Amino acid sequence: MNRRGRFITLEGGEGVGKSTNLDWICAWLDERGIEVVRTREPGGTPRAESIRQLLLDPAPQEPLDDDAELLLIFAARAQHLAQVIRPALARGAWVVCDRFTDATFAYQGGGRGVDMRRIATLENLVQQGLTPDLTLLLDMPVEAAQSRVDQRLGQQGGQRDRFERERLVFFQSVRDTYLARAAAEPSRMVIIDAARPLATVQDELAENLTRQVALWR
Repeated sequence: MNRRGRFITLEGGEGVGKSTNLDWICAWLDERGIEVVRTREPGGTPRAESIRQLLLDPAPQEPLDDDAELLLIFAARAQHLAQVIRPALARGAWVVCDRFTDATFAYQGGGRGVDMRRIATLENLVQQGLTPDLTLLLDMPVEAAQSRVDQRLGQQGGQRDRFERERLVFFQSVRDTYLARAAAEPSRMVIIDAARPLATVQDELAENLTRQVALWR
């Protein structure tokens, strides 16, 4: 029987470099002969990706209620867990996910002000005790991160989604919540200073991944 794989999540606000570093992490693990399943939240399956589109669509003609937003996120997560995450872990693969439930506590709890106890109730219902083995929190000042978002959108010609259009005070609350969760769970969540040069950031990511590989093997 295969050993259960490892579940690694990459967290952080907008503009901290999650996509770039997710690519790098997956390549790093693949080079070491580890089966890697790359995924994201909300999303990760066709149905969950459809929910993602609902969540990101600005749709100014119909604002999305905070409770509806929270329930949609956990609906997508339930599908994602059933179809992708749990099967991959069961066969011994490593799952590397762009955001997971820490993001829900940060965005819906910190940003929206949803009662953390309600989020925890849904977490227990949907996840049934499953949590990441390692969470890498990419952190940097909000103003600098937003400048990166503006630069990226300018280069790609895109527009801000429903979350990216929030005000700085929203993103500061998101960041504060992430940091508070990391302080409360230092054995799982590692804060990575994402404002530094990319090579330095990735050196620190490699150190943490190396420790995780040693624990697994």
